[in-house]
Amino acid sequence: MHPVVPHPHDVRKTQTLPWFIGSEIYRHSSYGPFHPLRVPRVSTVMDLCRAMGWIAPEQYLNSPRAKPAALMSYHTPEYVAALQRAEATQTVSDTDRTRHGLGTSNNPVFKEMYRRPATSAGAAMLAGELLRRPGTVFTPAGGTHHGFPDRAGGFCYLNDPVLGIQSLRRNGAARIAYLDIDAHHCDGVDHAFRDDPDTLLISTHEAGRWPRTGPLDDAGAGNVLNVPLPSGAHDDDMALVRDRVILPALALFRPDAIVLQCGADAVTEDPQSRLCLSNNAHWAILRAIRPLAPRLMVLGGGGYNPWSVGRLWSGNWAILNDHPIPDILPDPAQKVLAALRWDGQRRITVPPPHWITTLRDAPRPGAIHDAVRHACDTLSARLLSWT
Repeated sequence: MHPVVPHPHDVRKTQTLPWFIGSEIYRHSSYGPFHPLRVPRVSTVMDLCRAMGWIAPEQYLNSPRAKPAALMSYHTPEYVAALQRAEATQTVSDTDRTRHGLGTSNNPVFKEMYRRPATSAGAAMLAGELLRRPGTVFTPAGGTHHGFPDRAGGFCYLNDPVLGIQSLRRNGAARIAYLDIDAHHCDGVDHAFRDDPDTLLISTHEAGRWPRTGPLDDAGAGNVLNVPLPSGAHDDDMALVRDRVILPALALFRPDAIVLQCGADAVTEDPQSRLCLSNNAHWAILRAIRPLAPRLMVLGGGGYNPWSVGRLWSGNWAILNDHPIPDILPDPAQKVLAALRWDGQRRITVPPPHWITTLRDAPRPGAIHDAVRHACDTLSARLLSWT
């Protein structure tokens, strides 16, 4: 059997501290000057967590790049070859554009268009190997949940959540729960596992938002729980979903491993959704699910405001390490956030002060939306059949 990822050194020894998998490829890589993914994200999280003194040397692992053969456990050989060809030539033929969705406004040609997603895929597969034993792995570059076997979609060239789940299974996790709290439905992951009763799929996403999949009434093979959220859904809405759907489903399913896709595009300041969460809602879910499985893989996902992404995902790492999140950041951390720029179609040169001085948003409470209450009632009734 081919190796999943190359190992420059053996990192698979027993470790009780969480692992952080990162790479410098993200620091200078961009989808283009007008694309939503022109903003720095993973590099901001790396810099911010280091400025806080939150990453011990033994916790940080440089992500390997997945080998083409390893990618073919989910993606077709023709697609992997087309992606490599597009990077090498910096052009896409009409045939490859039509068949594979490459060279479009969503999935453009750029310098690292194969190497960058192959690196996040390598991180997810390495995470699955590290979680052969109980533990926690954080790979903020992950979460590209729209990739299909033969086609790119929604800024996602490869589907690292699928590859990470496959890796977990190869390394002994029989029952895996995938929880996705991105603003967009995880159509690529759903495609891979909707008929697998040993993979639980839970997705909260904005109703009617692209890719316009994930309806409430879709149960898959009995393993799919979709919670479409109305525009304006806030922290109290998500708390109800957490307590009535997410946590009961995980408790009943009793997974060997949980994969959390923690997209930051559901927060109020993000331009790609109309949801109104604060980062407290994401952190509350992460805290609540930590005790529910011996293995936890935490991925990034969507997120197109560089300050809100960096603050939310850095808070994830703090929570995984039981570090307190300070009310006011120390000067080195503030300098990381103050150096960010958001250029292009949406330009913010003077961010609000709390984007620089804090990690935590102000809570965003409100009256529970009827649609959220209805979704929770519907899915709670479905969970009764699991008992």
